[in-house]
Amino acid sequence: MYLLHIANKNYSSWSLRPWVLMRELDIPFEERLTPFPTGPSWDLYRSFSPSGRVPCLIDNSLIDDGWAVWDSLAIVEYLAERHHGVWPVEAKARAWARSAAAEMHSSLTALRGACPMSCGVRVKPFPMSDALKQDLFRLGDLWNDGLARFGGPFLAGAHFTAVDAFFAPVAFRAQSYGLSFEGAAAAYPAQLLNLPAMREWYAAGLAETWREPDHEAEIRAAGTIIEDLRATA
Repeated sequence: MYLLHIANKNYSSWSLRPWVLMRELDIPFEERLTPFPTGPSWDLYRSFSPSGRVPCLIDNSLIDDGWAVWDSLAIVEYLAERHHGVWPVEAKARAWARSAAAEMHSSLTALRGACPMSCGVRVKPFPMSDALKQDLFRLGDLWNDGLARFGGPFLAGAHFTAVDAFFAPVAFRAQSYGLSFEGAAAAYPAQLLNLPAMREWYAAGLAETWREPDHEAEIRAAGTIIEDLRATA
């Protein structure tokens, strides 16, 4: 049985990726949510994650005390070795999907910085930097490429796979900050947001009552909060 360590569903984009993949592919796991502390999380998360970060997957089927796999990309690849459907079956689609997921994993830093994930708020963003505009252009270009190559409605074809999981946090960012895209990419965030697993994550994020000051400050720095849909303490 897998144990997946995650952090707050309102904030934790990295946790969302393996979580939504496993939910959508019906890979059984136990969830353990440890909220972000105020300040460094290293000491708290080191108790279960070698990197002191989330997500971290524990595979209790391998050895008695469990086997840790950390980092969202490593977790996805670990699952792909054990379960069907994580990556597309067709070789070209699989290569494209891995490339796109790796790009999301390693770059698009302006988007991460300017639009921090917070599922439960709606924000009027401050004027976009050139770097953010470039990231959004690249996202739209990438999505349109995948949708055109493989026929949609998901990036590598008819079925949700790991590449879509990597862009799931962007769908929440698009919703929170009113981000828009051209062409077929315009409908892609809604395609992800309508998935049962995404709706489940979103409802849980809205139900969270705690607030972490550093994450809240990042949101306020991104723009003017015009609506907060989260439950109050």
